[in-house]
Amino acid sequence: MNNEISLIITRDLDRLSEEIRAFEQEENLWKVKGHVTNPAGNLCLHLVGNLSNYIGAILGRSGYIRNRDAEFSLRNVSKKELLEQITKVKHTIAQTLAHLTPEQLQAPYPEQVLGYQMTVSFFLLHISGHLNYHLGQINYLRRILE
Repeated sequence: MNNEISLIITRDLDRLSEEIRAFEQEENLWKVKGHVTNPAGNLCLHLVGNLSNYIGAILGRSGYIRNRDAEFSLRNVSKKELLEQITKVKHTIAQTLAHLTPEQLQAPYPEQVLGYQMTVSFFLLHISGHLNYHLGQINYLRRILE
């Protein structure tokens, strides 16, 4: 199952790269409209931080240290840098998930992120949903702004 989860997450990271590239005006990555409070650039940073932490650091022991506040407070990170971060986390995820055994997937996730115990495979499915939720927000925000 880890191969399937890895394929889905990396596929959706490719979609995230496509969305970021689709911003014709780079400054629109850092704009909001209406009641939207998080720009696409911050949502991208949040997704990279989330995946780097929960898959890379916790499951893969990558050494990544998350700064969640910065994910939402940084501004004007270049499109090039955002795309590089997506590529890096995509590689980290592929490497980490390739080494998980079926037994590890059924083991409890090392942290109670949602306030209750779950298996690694359940949490990976949750993370995939989280990625898609914010990917949709980025898509709509891009279309509204451009």
